[in-house]
Amino acid sequence: MRVAHQLARTRTPLIVALGTALAVAGFVPAAPFPEALAQSKGTSARVCGEAVTLKTHDGTTTRYALAGPREAPAGDRIALVLLVGGGGDLDLDDQGCPRALKGNFLVRSLPHFHSEGFFTALVDAPSDHQGGDGLGGFRTSADHAVDLGLVVTDVRRRTSASVWVVGTSRGTISAANVASRFTSLATPDGLVLTSAVTSGLRSARSKPWVSQTIFDLKLDAIRSPVLVVGHAADQCARTPPDLMPDITAKTRGSRQQVVPVKGGPGLSSGFDACEGRTPHGFVEQEAEVVAGIARFVRGGSY
Repeated sequence: MRVAHQLARTRTPLIVALGTALAVAGFVPAAPFPEALAQSKGTSARVCGEAVTLKTHDGTTTRYALAGPREAPAGDRIALVLLVGGGGDLDLDDQGCPRALKGNFLVRSLPHFHSEGFFTALVDAPSDHQGGDGLGGFRTSADHAVDLGLVVTDVRRRTSASVWVVGTSRGTISAANVASRFTSLATPDGLVLTSAVTSGLRSARSKPWVSQTIFDLKLDAIRSPVLVVGHAADQCARTPPDLMPDITAKTRGSRQQVVPVKGGPGLSSGFDACEGRTPHGFVEQEAEVVAGIARFVRGGSY
C-alpha cells in the first residue's frame, strides 16, 4: 500500500497537467466513432483517415490520422495508437496520409490492422518537432507523455473503444513513456513494443539523445498487459533481440509475453539494418506479426 501511495503521489503533477491540457483542448463528451470513418471499398486510396489535430504542450499542436476497419468489428472495439520510430515526423497531410516514413513497419501494416478489426490512430510528431531530429530527446520527457495521454484520451472518446499503444523502434520509448506515467483515462489498456530500443551506446560524435533507451523509463510502473516482439535476425545495434526479456523483467504487466520472430527474407544488400524494410521492420512478415499482435490484444497468446 505504501508503494502504491508513493507512486500515486509522484504522478499527481502529471495527472493535473493532463487535466489542464484536456480543458484547454476543449474536450467534451462525444458520440461514438462515426461508422462513416470506416475504410470502405469505395473510399479513395488517398484518404487514409480523419486528420485530427489536438492542442498540446506549450501552444503546439499534434496531428494524428484516425481510421477504422472496413466493417464494424464483431467483438470488442479496440483502438491502437501507433507510434513510429526514427524522428517520428510522418508529415501527415489533410487526408491523414503520411508523406514521410512510409517504409515504417506500422505504416506498412495499417491495412493488416484494419483487416483484423482494429481502429488505428497514427500519431505524427508535434508541430515543434517537425523536420531535423524530429522527436529526438523529447521522447522521454513528461510533456511528451502528457501529449500522448491527450491522444489516448481523445481516441478513447471518439471510438468508445479500449485503447492500446503500439510502438516500434524508437517509438517504443514514447510508448513506454505514456504507459508508465498515468493512472487515468490517459493510461493505455495495453502496450505492444516491436523492435524495442534497448541498447544506447553512442560515439563521441553522436547527440546525447541517441543513447536513450526504453530502460530510461519507469518500466516497473507499467501494470497493463505487455507484448514485446522482435526479430531474431534483427541486426540493428539499438534493438538486439537478446535484450527483449530484460523489458518484461522490469515491467509488471497483468499479462506479458516476449516473442522472437523468425523467417522472412533476411537483410537485403544495400539496406541499413535499422531501416523498416529489413528484419528490424518485419519485412514481408507484416500480416503474420499483426495477426500475432491481434491474438495477444484480444486476450490470447501471440
